[in-house]
Amino acid sequence: MRIYADRFPTAVRQLVTDLLVVAWVYAAIRGAMWLHDLVQRLAVPGRKLESAGGGLADNLADAGGKIGRVPLVGDELTTPFERAAEAARAVAEAGRDQQELVDQLALALAVAVLVFPLGLVLFGWLPLRLRWMRRAGAAAALRSVPAGRDLLALRALAGQPLGRLTRIAPDVAEAWRRGDPATVDALAALELRELGLRADR
Repeated sequence: MRIYADRFPTAVRQLVTDLLVVAWVYAAIRGAMWLHDLVQRLAVPGRKLESAGGGLADNLADAGGKIGRVPLVGDELTTPFERAAEAARAVAEAGRDQQELVDQLALALAVAVLVFPLGLVLFGWLPLRLRWMRRAGAAAALRSVPAGRDLLALRALAGQPLGRLTRIAPDVAEAWRRGDPATVDALAALELRELGLRADR
């Protein structure tokens, strides 16, 4: 992992990670939308059922109204048409209920698909990114003052690999204790680079 960090600067790694997260979120949203549209196709029979039932109910009601105008027997002949129209309306209502159920199922599945990838972003990547931003902001503020650069140098001494430290000076700790400006600046720059920041003020 250290070899990877040496070969790729922190700023580049941050940019690549951010782009991957954006691509991950985009893919998750597209996948959820695709699943939603796929499930929504199940509502087609319900729409056809609603349309057919509603049309049949209107036709039967219209026919019953015309038959009802027949003298003497009109009222008796209307009753079967009214019952048939009610049955057709029930079919249309069943079609509407089926569409509502499919809508709810499509929404629930789309949300379920989004929960895991967005959860990884919100509870995995985002806290790390915010923590890095806080650390980078604090380091950026420290690099502009001499005492801050000394503190950054101390952090580098405590946390950087020995190979990097010995490249600055053979006895880097002793040089830092003496307050050697070149050593302090080199250590501070090392710590800033680790956070993806430039060493200049």
